Amino acid sequence: MKLYNTLSRSIEDFKPLDENLVKMYTCGPTVYNYAHIGNLRTYIHEDILEKTLIYLGYPVKRVMNITDVGHLESDADDGEDKMLKGAKRENKTVWEIAQHYTDAFFSDLEKLNIKKADVIGKATDYIDDYIEFIKTLENKGYTYIANGNVYFDITKRDDYTKLSGMDLEQCKTAYRENVSEDLHKKCPQDFVLWFTKSKFDNQAMKWDSPWGVGYPGWHIECSVISLKNLGEQMDIHCGGVDHIPVHHTNEIAQTESYTGKEWVKYWWHGEFLIDNGGKMSKSSGEFLTLSLLEKKGFNPLSYRYYILNSHYRKQLAFSFDSLKSTENAYYKLKNKIKTLKENEDANCKVSDSVNKYINEFKNCLADDLNTANAITVLYNALKSEDLNNTEKLFIVSNFEQVLSLDLLNFDEENGNDVHEDEVKFIEEMIQKRQEAKKNKDFQLADAIRAELLEKGIVLEDTRQGVNWKKRG
Repeated sequence: MKLYNTLSRSIEDFKPLDENLVKMYTCGPTVYNYAHIGNLRTYIHEDILEKTLIYLGYPVKRVMNITDVGHLESDADDGEDKMLKGAKRENKTVWEIAQHYTDAFFSDLEKLNIKKADVIGKATDYIDDYIEFIKTLENKGYTYIANGNVYFDITKRDDYTKLSGMDLEQCKTAYRENVSEDLHKKCPQDFVLWFTKSKFDNQAMKWDSPWGVGYPGWHIECSVISLKNLGEQMDIHCGGVDHIPVHHTNEIAQTESYTGKEWVKYWWHGEFLIDNGGKMSKSSGEFLTLSLLEKKGFNPLSYRYYILNSHYRKQLAFSFDSLKSTENAYYKLKNKIKTLKENEDANCKVSDSVNKYINEFKNCLADDLNTANAITVLYNALKSEDLNNTEKLFIVSNFEQVLSLDLLNFDEENGNDVHEDEVKFIEEMIQKRQEAKKNKDFQLADAIRAELLEKGIVLEDTRQGVNWKKRG
């Protein structure tokens, strides 16, 4: 197994600290709103990482946090409290907001066949542990108090920027230009461990502490939740690339100051999903959710398939046209497998011929999670003339341990539930229609569309080509 390590900025051989258990941590959601599909892209790739490790023989224990307190709009202790913002928006308590969007998040994960973490830690369940953690940092001289708040002093860490690789002076300049600077900080990159005074006088979530009634800063929860459930060192810490310069950098500073040890061996980060406006986010007030995709008629697993056809370290441009094309390919793949199942010979056995494809699949995944190439291996197996249908179905079942695309689930109604020979006919007709339009024979083109419509096939012309679906 080879993985890109953000810390070393290189692809490394994966060697767990303990060969009997891979310890893995994934940053969870801030539950003040629905997850957008860019967030979900990261969770899909993290799911593939965990399932790949298990598939390759590594036992895994994965921990994930749920942020239900303390996360401000800016990672650098600036902006409005996200939970409070959600409560104001919907005229609910912060506790109601947290529960509602936690449930919605796990509903999305289930629809996308994303495995739940072994341990899920709510930030509000670890308040006493945060206090003990801060007290230890205080005793070691890593903190200071200003305006009633407890800050971590990043100047005590010579290696503060080792993950981001950023020049600290450039960081300071960028901070001052883009953030309403907290004048109580000794250094702009210092961060709050515990708030007792902030601009949120109506902050609903507050607890007693040695420094006064208040609430924890955001960065502390991942450090403490991981230490409590995975110990002082772990193998893999995951998250989006936007976590690198502030959140994960601060996690490292406080955790390694607390333990005196290197905390994480491999830092894994997924790239952005982008649209015409750039990085997908919730800041505009309107954003793409999985529920919205469903309302537009898309199968959530079509979106998973869309994500698996790209590499996690490359930005992926999203459009509804490209998703529709991917969904057509996904249903065509399922229909091909369904045809194999319907024509399976019960007397056929599985031979060693399948090992070639299984090994190729493993090699693709072990190559820094090259899921696109892994899917190519699946297609190659399905079209192989050297494999019988039973062997092909065996390979699909084997690959599904990682892909999790419900490729062998034929109970649900497919959007394009047609046999392979019908797919071939439809595509031939689409090609004839395209040629007719090219020759300006629009009468023939319309006749082909009408003929397909009579058979229950609806065509949709897009900039990327022609999509089709079977009418309900």
